[in-house]
Amino acid sequence: MKTLKAIAMTATLALATPALAQTPGVSDDEIKIGGGHDLSGIFAPFSVPAVAAAQAYFAKINAAGGVHGRKITYIVEDHGYQVPKAAQAANKLVNKDEVFAMLLSLGTPHNLAMFQLMGPQGVPNISPLTAARQMVEPLEPWKFGGTASYYEGVRATLEYLVDEEGAQKFCLMILPTDFGQEIEAAVNDIAEERGLEIGAEVSHKPDESDFTGALGKVKESGCDTVGLALGVSQMINAVATAHKLGMDDVRFVVSSAGFHTVVAKGLAAQGVMSGVYAGSGWQDLETRLDNPAVQEWVAEFKEATGEDYPSTGAVLGRSAAELLVRALEAAGPDLTRENFIAALENLNYRDEISGNTVTFSADDHEGADEVFVSRINNGSWELVKTVE
Repeated sequence: MKTLKAIAMTATLALATPALAQTPGVSDDEIKIGGGHDLSGIFAPFSVPAVAAAQAYFAKINAAGGVHGRKITYIVEDHGYQVPKAAQAANKLVNKDEVFAMLLSLGTPHNLAMFQLMGPQGVPNISPLTAARQMVEPLEPWKFGGTASYYEGVRATLEYLVDEEGAQKFCLMILPTDFGQEIEAAVNDIAEERGLEIGAEVSHKPDESDFTGALGKVKESGCDTVGLALGVSQMINAVATAHKLGMDDVRFVVSSAGFHTVVAKGLAAQGVMSGVYAGSGWQDLETRLDNPAVQEWVAEFKEATGEDYPSTGAVLGRSAAELLVRALEAAGPDLTRENFIAALENLNYRDEISGNTVTFSADDHEGADEVFVSRINNGSWELVKTVE
């Protein structure tokens, strides 16, 4: 009798073990991935095309049978660039949807809020749409950034302007967020290291649209270079206003958050053809249209979305989707978060779409380390220096 009872208990435990050990977001035929995005706020020009490009890439993978027989489902929540909504989105995605990982979530303070839920459960955060250093620092097993940080990009750009164009005095126009603090830190550090002056430092609200007063302070300070950390439309508005005020001798430096097709084209439409510089972890797509891989993807994107040309956000979305799929393939059919992370830490490949090299290790969770310094030239971004 005891033997039969023991056999029954063993059988019950054997049946229960797969359910207990099942990896969140992974079933026999599906992998659920989440993303907290700004689809309706000041950085929608990044999130909206990024989501479209990622979904198009996943659709192509799914149509070919998925990854090890599993199709990818990308669940997206809109936080509108509001931190409380980002926390709510994370709660839904992590606790209700039980996603396997998060991909492309936008915003520095928004990711930091989401980390409060993701960290304790070890939910991998892959290629967030923010290049803040906090995305990979301190090093955590589950945090993986896509490219060089805002800080590194702005530093490299300022060094170029000091060495090549004689920049001597910096001002700041920033959002008072973790994002703004990254750009502020880079400007202050370069000024201190090079013995240069800091002028006006002006803080702005996310919904602010009149920059006349702030630019007056910049002009009064005598700054020749201004570090910007604003929303996409705000950056266009601020630089265009400076142009209207006759401040064409002032240079503007943006991080990768401003390195966007929309910024170059938007400023050109208002007569601003130069004077804006950016340091980013990827290259502009427009200058590399002779690359066969780029040509092929542009055609695929148009067919999938109906849009003639993929913007910067789409480039980042497509590249992040490829990164995810490469790691899922390398992790093998018995997918867990542990072997997925191990697979990520062994990736090393050239991303022809972003124009950078992606390399991770157990000690380095920043994917692409190069910084590409570019400037606006007649409505397009022109590469002027590459920093390895």
